[in-house]
Amino acid sequence: MTVSRLLIVDDHQVVRLGLKTLFDSHSDFFQVVGEAGTVAEAISKAKTLAPDIIIMDVRLPDGTGIDACRQIRQDNPDIKVVMLTSFADDEALFGSIMAGAEGYVLKKIWSDDLVTSIRKVAQGESLLDSEVTTRVLAKFKSIAKTKENSAGGLDQLTDQEKKVLHLLAEAKTNREIAEQLYLSEKTVRNYVSNIYRKLNLKNRAEAVLFVSNLSSKKNK
Repeated sequence: MTVSRLLIVDDHQVVRLGLKTLFDSHSDFFQVVGEAGTVAEAISKAKTLAPDIIIMDVRLPDGTGIDACRQIRQDNPDIKVVMLTSFADDEALFGSIMAGAEGYVLKKIWSDDLVTSIRKVAQGESLLDSEVTTRVLAKFKSIAKTKENSAGGLDQLTDQEKKVLHLLAEAKTNREIAEQLYLSEKTVRNYVSNIYRKLNLKNRAEAVLFVSNLSSKKNK
């Protein structure tokens, strides 16, 4: 039987200890090889420890688990990341999916269900909390219905706004976009507001889906 090597990432030591204790009690399936409390530490330990699966908190003191997930997946696509969060947040959900996470699970999940979920990921399955799955499907249906003329909508944007939109779709933060485009964060926020207004979008999650929908039409 193959034992999956786990890296636990959460900024709360008590949470890390609880998760370690839980998975240590299932040592026939899991081995906790390390812990991290920040984005920087997660990326570093992912490189040195090369775990099979990372259980990643979304909110970390020096960034987000989404940032860490995206970088870790770029460095080593074989590492699977499961986001574990207290918040059923649309932007975090879709950002996680676009960053390459295998799943997005709410912390209110029962411990046995969490173990079962991580085992599924170890076996090659992607997973989403049932509540989250319903929201994903509803969001996709909503976007598909209301953004039929997405190509025309894109024509409303300036070249700079198009660049910002595509970086939003890569789950980049305003700060990351500002650094990449050599702009101030305030300027980026203004661009984002203009993009939302012109395309009738409410948040980053819808921006991600807008670009995904546009890309799928081009590939047909």
